[in-house]
Amino acid sequence: MSSKTIRRIAINTGGGDAPGLNAVIRAATTAALNRGWECVGIRDGYNGLLMPEQYPDGGLLPLTRVSVRGITHLGGTILGTTNKGNPLKYPTKGKDGKLYEKDRSDELIRMFRKAKIDALISIGGDGSLTISNALAQKGLRVVGVPKTIDNDLERTVITFGFDTAVSFATMCLDRLHSTAEAHQRVIVVEMMGRYAGWIALNSGISGTADVILIPEIPYDMKKVAAKIQERYSQGRRFAIVVVAEGAIPKGGTHFVKSTEVGRAERLGGIGDRITQDIQEATGRESRCVVLGHLLRGGTPTTFDRLISLRFGAAAIRALADGKSGVMVALDPPTVRYVPLAMATRRMKCVPLDCDTMLTARDLGISFGD
Repeated sequence: MSSKTIRRIAINTGGGDAPGLNAVIRAATTAALNRGWECVGIRDGYNGLLMPEQYPDGGLLPLTRVSVRGITHLGGTILGTTNKGNPLKYPTKGKDGKLYEKDRSDELIRMFRKAKIDALISIGGDGSLTISNALAQKGLRVVGVPKTIDNDLERTVITFGFDTAVSFATMCLDRLHSTAEAHQRVIVVEMMGRYAGWIALNSGISGTADVILIPEIPYDMKKVAAKIQERYSQGRRFAIVVVAEGAIPKGGTHFVKSTEVGRAERLGGIGDRITQDIQEATGRESRCVVLGHLLRGGTPTTFDRLISLRFGAAAIRALADGKSGVMVALDPPTVRYVPLAMATRRMKCVPLDCDTMLTARDLGISFGD
């Protein structure tokens, strides 16, 4: 398909929100309009097409120069998003009243055609881009844009949203140092990071944490407690422990908060558990702070704004060049295109021998191993 056959494109955002989403929407919309293409935004992932009756505008938001003006610095997404609308496993109520997963992807393809949408810019993480790859295999023209604060997507050096999350987490650690020292407490800070510990690692080092617990390294509480006691014995009468929500004890499993049909399991509770374990093992007064969705909100950093704008514009160039089934990826100093199948093949976890990990160990930070 050549770029000349494109008349109308759609943009959607799926999964968890991340700072920079609106910047991608603005860049992609502006670049498309400059090529004479019409743009629409799909409400709440794919729900705008799958459940148009629930939206006053029919589920599709016209994207114009006016509607995307002044949104680069805004957090969230003007299109809305969801992590419960996977068209491959759509939550559907059965005759017995229970929820089941139903594959509605063929129906979705028909809805794209009915709406006369020639191509899709899909902005999302591993789950959203896996869906995008499946739709591309069914004939929809798709270009993906990598979005996740967790930075766990393969084939791109970084994803937008990550820098903002790490910057905010580091600022929180800076503040917690003063109150921890004033009360001579151990402060446990739980951060997002389901299966990859990039946020905890980068902010923990930058915020001079004493212990960092990440999903890639099962922790031994005895060693965590020993590190804290060592610190107190040296006259430093407080400690900062950073833990990713997906951290697991040796021989244990993830702390799951809830499970629902049609969405990934919700993790949570690891911070409280570790706080209790530390207090029991060391006798030191301990408190837990959960940053949670604070990491997702707010104004994107300069880095995230710029990479978001670059990704959005590059996605339109990809369509103009006749590409489909690809993801735009940062390969400094350029943005390149990689197949969606390769980008979603596996999760990008923290390499245990990377320079950042080696730096942390040289600084004496404990990983509980």
